[in-house]
Amino acid sequence: MAPFLPYGRQDIDQNDIDAVTAVLRGDWLTQGPAVEAFERALCERTGAAHAVSCANGTAALHLATLALGLGPGDAVVVPAITFLATANAARYVGAEVAFADVDPATGLMGPEQAEAAIGRAARAGWRVRALAPVHFAGQTADMAGLAALAARHGLAVIEDACHAIGSVDVAPDGRALPVGSNGFGTLTAFSFHPVKTIAAGEGGAVTTNDPGLAARLRRFRNHGMERDPAGFEDREAAFTAAEITKDGTANPWYYEMAEPGFNYRLTDIHSALALSQLARLDAFVERRRHLMDLYAERLAPLAPLVLPAARAPWCRPAWHLCAVRIDFAAAGRTRAQVMADLRGRGIGTQVHYIPVHRQPYWRNRCDNLVLPGADAHYARTLSLPLFPAMTDADVDRVATALAEALGLPSPV
Repeated sequence: MAPFLPYGRQDIDQNDIDAVTAVLRGDWLTQGPAVEAFERALCERTGAAHAVSCANGTAALHLATLALGLGPGDAVVVPAITFLATANAARYVGAEVAFADVDPATGLMGPEQAEAAIGRAARAGWRVRALAPVHFAGQTADMAGLAALAARHGLAVIEDACHAIGSVDVAPDGRALPVGSNGFGTLTAFSFHPVKTIAAGEGGAVTTNDPGLAARLRRFRNHGMERDPAGFEDREAAFTAAEITKDGTANPWYYEMAEPGFNYRLTDIHSALALSQLARLDAFVERRRHLMDLYAERLAPLAPLVLPAARAPWCRPAWHLCAVRIDFAAAGRTRAQVMADLRGRGIGTQVHYIPVHRQPYWRNRCDNLVLPGADAHYARTLSLPLFPAMTDADVDRVATALAEALGLPSPV
């Protein structure tokens, strides 16, 4: 019997196992050298000046809102097609969420949709302070257009790149800007969950080029603790007179907390795995791109009932999801029926995502906001298996099974 194909899965090799084992045999399980090594490598990979690792992608988004000082009376523009965490992170700090519509063919928020959301927020009396574009499925939002919009309105930009480690923005002048370089944004949040392109078990990170924001990220990650003597307020408690007259070194045990933070640290165990996986990122990205090209070829005969996600011209995606568009009504099959049929054939699928503004909590706060692009995307989307260990024959198997589930001739 053919093995079950989930919609996503980590790829662990012996080097990954050895990296974790080395930590377990060492002196540091957390707050040790593997954390700093991973952060340095992430800076090198993305081109960012600073990388601050954390417990998961949700923590990364929360830390970004904290670092920017967002709070009650502020608002963040968030696309309706995303995971719950993007919007929840704004509420964690008391800010409101102005949901934006998306292009139904890509699931991405563009400048026009973001501008409309800013207008709705203004009418509600909210002060929009940040855009939070989501790089859905590995494709980036139109960052050049969104950055121009943010500049006109004086907004920060938090890139939700939890799907997009390894993706590249192509600037209007032709420059290739790795996601995380913050060439167009202020902060970029990543996730290293096992279904993502690289895995840490659980893990996340925020990159930025602003040293002040990086310091705030690190402080909020670790209970709000400040260990930099330059930031100490109680000088008498922090120093002895002798040390002040010599080199300004603080008492070795001393720290301060000016405001509460969280325990969002990433362990050395997770960092070691993430660092090992980061070394394999290019291979993962290449394989995912090959599989997506193969899917496009194999599913082409199923058009117009089945269409791949439209490709955004401004990026080179490191595909996280194979989210196809299916006209279930025209096929005479419900999505639930198709998913059950595929599961019976050993093929896992998922839906990314239920529009966040439809959730009961948000529906009540948004006065039953209608976003037709997000609704149209949701009505047809289905994520098929995509992970590096898949073979070309696995793509053939999925394409054949999907055709049969929809009552169509096999395309293979």
